[in-house]
Amino acid sequence: MYGNRVKLKRTVQIIATIIQNSYIPAFFAGGIYQGVLKRACTPILNCWGCPLAWYSCPMGGLQHFIGLRLFPFYVAGLFGTVGMVVGRMTCGWICPFGFFQDLLYKIKSFKMKLPKVFSYFKYVVLVGVAGVIAYITAEPWFCKLCPDGALIAGIPLVLADTTGDLRALVGWHYYMKIAILLGIILFSISIKRFFCRTFCPVGAIYSIFNRFSVWRLKVDKDKCIACESCQMVCPMHVGIYRHQHDIDCIRCLDCVKICPTKAIKHEVR
Repeated sequence: MYGNRVKLKRTVQIIATIIQNSYIPAFFAGGIYQGVLKRACTPILNCWGCPLAWYSCPMGGLQHFIGLRLFPFYVAGLFGTVGMVVGRMTCGWICPFGFFQDLLYKIKSFKMKLPKVFSYFKYVVLVGVAGVIAYITAEPWFCKLCPDGALIAGIPLVLADTTGDLRALVGWHYYMKIAILLGIILFSISIKRFFCRTFCPVGAIYSIFNRFSVWRLKVDKDKCIACESCQMVCPMHVGIYRHQHDIDCIRCLDCVKICPTKAIKHEVR
């Protein structure tokens, strides 16, 4: 049963990745899609500059309006609506970069646990980089450093550059972004969802709603035997039996499937 549920999640992750990144003409014409769909944002991290992307990234939109000194009504509404309904569930089921990290962790290597204190650094990234610095400089600095952008936009666009125009612009900033991506990849091989837990500003926003969302997890304390099976299988290493509304819970439901006493359930309140 557990294996079948995991396959279901993987299938959803693959389908979600394809839906968001399937602009096939990019393979033949080059460049990126800039049609009407780019006016809409996905509810997760997915770079606007990816040649295959149909939609915009909400972090890019958020920083754009912050740089213009305007309130980001659309992006705030998107985050608020999704967050109030499912909390961080989008991170667990439809985020391509989260899926990428899940695959990286499957690589056989030395595995490490991440101290809980590091999970709060994503709020520094959200407020400091995507907020304050974007406001002061009127530049989307998180996008300039984003490893997802390097993976699905920066590298493909430079490799596909037949004229040499883009390659001529490559400098220290590009290499710094690649270095950040490589660091995230290395840590993600040994630490479950390293980027999601420590740096992702989208996850930081949704985590605020975990306690208040309509759909959430509930632990029956009478049935729970504190065996820690939920924490061992959790991609975010969350001990849901201790904290039902943990900021890092991405509602992937792996804990629901693995619990030997069926103490964990999802509910709509």
